[in-house]
Amino acid sequence: MSLEKKFLAVAAAALFLANPAFCAPKPADTGLSLLEQTSQAFTQIADKSMPATVFIKSQVQVENQGINPFEMFGDDIFKRFFGQIPQQQQPQSQPQTSAGSGFLVSSDGYIVTNNHVIKDASEITVILNDGREYTATVKGTDARTDLAVIKIDEKDLPFLTFGDSDSLRVGEWVVAIGNPFGLEATLTAGVVSAKGRQDLGIASYEDFIQTDVAINPGNSGGPLLSLQGEVIGVNTAIFSRSGGYMGIGLAIPSKMAQNVIDQILSGGSVKRAYLGIILQPVDKSLCEALSLDKQEGVLISEVVKDSPAEKAGIQQGDIILQYNDKPVKSVSKFRNEIAMMSPETKLKLKILRNSKTMNLTVPLGSQAEGEVISAELMQKLGLEIENLSQELGAKLGYSPNTGVVISKVKPGSAAALAGLRPSFLITGVAVNLNNQKPVKNLTELNEALKELGDKKHVILIVRHQNYQRYYTMKIN
Repeated sequence: MSLEKKFLAVAAAALFLANPAFCAPKPADTGLSLLEQTSQAFTQIADKSMPATVFIKSQVQVENQGINPFEMFGDDIFKRFFGQIPQQQQPQSQPQTSAGSGFLVSSDGYIVTNNHVIKDASEITVILNDGREYTATVKGTDARTDLAVIKIDEKDLPFLTFGDSDSLRVGEWVVAIGNPFGLEATLTAGVVSAKGRQDLGIASYEDFIQTDVAINPGNSGGPLLSLQGEVIGVNTAIFSRSGGYMGIGLAIPSKMAQNVIDQILSGGSVKRAYLGIILQPVDKSLCEALSLDKQEGVLISEVVKDSPAEKAGIQQGDIILQYNDKPVKSVSKFRNEIAMMSPETKLKLKILRNSKTMNLTVPLGSQAEGEVISAELMQKLGLEIENLSQELGAKLGYSPNTGVVISKVKPGSAAALAGLRPSFLITGVAVNLNNQKPVKNLTELNEALKELGDKKHVILIVRHQNYQRYYTMKIN
């Protein structure tokens, strides 16, 4: 073979070997490599995050006593007819232990968990991943988001950092670490199924991340992590018919959690901005009835007296289209955003009034000045309520300004079990036998409910058609 032919043969062989298709691994090798990389990612998360995840045991003193059927009304009415009621035997207190999870957010022992994990605990024990045990103290809680911060006395501890839950996308891999059923340091993986889950009745402020990560009793308070090992949620609840995992887990997003936790760490409590309006969604029928060009924004059904909203000139019947140049998509989302703002923040609103848009600036107040208690209590009872408008009153056969209408009753709730139904009209609240408060609107309902204090039951005076009766419900 001539030298020229040899050169051409070597060059052709070199080109063939340089072809990526020739050098590429077989499909089976590629798949195995990808699985190994995924496995390595989970392993790295475990190595980084497990030492900072803790097991929490809470001891609660539970009173072992039966239900007194007369307690809900107070003793006065029964003393009047039957004389002195015999004293019941003193209730006996028994310790009960519950378990949950948490995670360290600082090297000096601050731990984030769910409020329901440590609520009413007389003693809290924290067990680290290496087996060390500590007694923890509560530094602050926020029942409305179901978050709490506790602390142990130790230094140089591993801790986790928060990621950005807003940038999280449906379909992304996520990892949960916790102690399901007391099985310490358990890692499970899945994907983000949905974002922005609200109106579930779990907490007052809800914006949950939904995942299919296996979460079970004992996972509460543990971290939901991104593949970078950052906390993008706090595992809080599951939807289940069996009490165990059924593919739907819910986590508080890091944006909401970090806002609450930072306030607790800096001041020991959570302060929320207050606007002072009652809202309802602009649904299709309302859009048509008001002859709106399109279905958008939220309707102001009532403005609380002397609230920041009233002082800024906001009126009943206004429709909020935008806040701080962002579109208003839902009542719950807007309410959450306001709650996460600081008091005295200047809120820019674009509203629709009498078919004309206008801009208003509202300096927000603090919820401590005038918090709408009724929303939280109604949620506990399983009720959604609204003011009785002239149109709704005509439809249901009620005179205007005679009460507030029940628009929705949650199945299985205290309200449902008591027999309350949509379209029933709440006309009053019986604080006790000698103090019955008439209710004409949501503001008056809120004022009446404030007088209940720490009572364990609420008595609503309710009208349905031509009949009025008292409905008693236990406040959980």
